[in-house]
Amino acid sequence: MRDGTYGTYGPPLEQVERISRLEAFLLYSSTVLLGLCGPVMLACTYFAGAPLLLGGVLCTVLCAPLGLGLFFHAQVEKENNRRLDAFGVQATAEVTEVTPWEDADDSGTAVGLRVSGPGFRTFEATWRRAPHSAQRVGLRLDAVVDRAHGLFRIEVR
Repeated sequence: MRDGTYGTYGPPLEQVERISRLEAFLLYSSTVLLGLCGPVMLACTYFAGAPLLLGGVLCTVLCAPLGLGLFFHAQVEKENNRRLDAFGVQATAEVTEVTPWEDADDSGTAVGLRVSGPGFRTFEATWRRAPHSAQRVGLRLDAVVDRAHGLFRIEVR
């Protein structure tokens, strides 16, 4: 079971990133700004006579759905984190490989992990993150796994 393929032991687990209160605040603030930018421009066009009609319509059509998508993504991440905190089993993730990766305009390190712990079968996953000098083969990291809901999280302190 690697890179999202359906394996011998069931469907792949979804990796969850911990969201701090500050990150949640910034995400929700961004969704509000994205949702309001178009209607504010349209209101300026209507009340002030500013030539912003086309920009307001485009911002409303493009940014409002983007803001809603960001809002629902943040909600799902928070719910997954709550689920892991409530039902997750402590596990150990051992780094098995460290390779650089690059996608279009994003790059970093692909870290191959072998995650093991009580109550579930050992599985492998790929964790993509920013490069760090401490990442090396054999490094052990704390993890939390909720096999019933198909979630896992690597704990980075």
